[in-house]
Amino acid sequence: MKIHLIAIGGSAMHNMAIALSLKGFEVSGSDDAIFNPSKSRLEKYNLFPEKMGWHPQSIDESMDAIILGMHAREDNPELLRAKELNIPIYSYPEYIYNQSQNKKRIVIGGSHGKTSITAMILHVLNLLNLDCDYMVGAQLNGFEAMFRLSDDAPIIILEGDEYLSSPIDRRPKFHWYKPDIAVLSGIAWDHINVFPTFENYVDQFRIFKDDVKETLIYCEDDVELCKLAKEPTDCVLKSYSTPEFTIENGQTFVSDQESKYSLEIFGDHNLQNCNAARMVCNELGITNDAFYTSISSFKGAANRLELVKRGVESVIYKDFAHSPSKLKATTKAMKQQFKDRKLVACMELHTFSSLNKEFLQQYRGSMDSADVAIVYFSEKAIAHKKLEPISKQQVLDAFGGNGLVVINDSELLFDYLSSLNWRNKNLIMMSSGTFDGLPMSKLADKVL
Repeated sequence: MKIHLIAIGGSAMHNMAIALSLKGFEVSGSDDAIFNPSKSRLEKYNLFPEKMGWHPQSIDESMDAIILGMHAREDNPELLRAKELNIPIYSYPEYIYNQSQNKKRIVIGGSHGKTSITAMILHVLNLLNLDCDYMVGAQLNGFEAMFRLSDDAPIIILEGDEYLSSPIDRRPKFHWYKPDIAVLSGIAWDHINVFPTFENYVDQFRIFKDDVKETLIYCEDDVELCKLAKEPTDCVLKSYSTPEFTIENGQTFVSDQESKYSLEIFGDHNLQNCNAARMVCNELGITNDAFYTSISSFKGAANRLELVKRGVESVIYKDFAHSPSKLKATTKAMKQQFKDRKLVACMELHTFSSLNKEFLQQYRGSMDSADVAIVYFSEKAIAHKKLEPISKQQVLDAFGGNGLVVINDSELLFDYLSSLNWRNKNLIMMSSGTFDGLPMSKLADKVL
């Protein structure tokens, strides 16, 4: 098979390119800009394009398929050339579906927690030497790539993203996957540039639910999911919540019947994710004891409540949290785990939704658990996304927190954090971006 990936530098796309190359396919790709870690990983497998940009002359009839990434545009010259030559064109979720129709598909969906749940399942299956294919949205310890597609694995574990499939396929990605077993972790409005109303957003999860063939596992603490669960369905519904747990000397333990298991992860939200992963593993024939024994060594997926540095009186974590529900869950988890320490919570408004002045109102009270709350935004990011400017006062009014600090310069943010007294204080940095390149390791060394 000869496969060409347009916009190969994306997080999922470059991992798909590596996986297909490892499968023995002849793989090529193009992009107008590729950054690390995609760049170095593509170079490692000799898949980095020789020249940046789009080169329609490189598209020819010998190609069996084109896989189109979201970063490309509808008028991409390589895409137009592929259409002229009638080469089959797929979005990456469509290609995954077509290549996995003989496998049992387990799909993890939800507005939050889906990466962590998928990562937990894969961690357990890997330790138990159970063969599976997969696609997950973060790098995991023990896995070379975030994507695997083999001929022999009987099951495939997929993180089910609700965002669009490609520039020419406006369906949510998870509508492609038609799961045998599915998880829904929660519904909290996001991607308002695509789903302009909350009702429209919820409808995408309803469509997903109606496609589940065997079992849907859902969080019973989520109001919207409970509403969906009451609607008619052909699949078996199973619910989960936060498992019984204790915190002893900063260590979280879960109990199951007569046994007690220590965990590296912490916080109600992560423990709910753990329960969802356990129930999926149960569906695959894995006992609770085997699950908890395996998950005890799970330290988390990259950028999901990930430890940056630990000091004598302080710790620094980073997290992908950016939506209101994620901020609430992450700050609450940090306060719950370290009850005797103050919490400095810093988040970046970086997504299209978060930088929209109307959506900003959704953030009210989302950082109230923090002792010091900081919101960062970049005027460059707003301009790049072609959004209306927002002011510091608008952010202050939206979040509604007394003493909220708003900063829009990364150097000033670094200086402000460095100036604080960090005795008996923890720091959580939350963003889907990079705080405009703020050097996290340098900050950690300065603070601790």
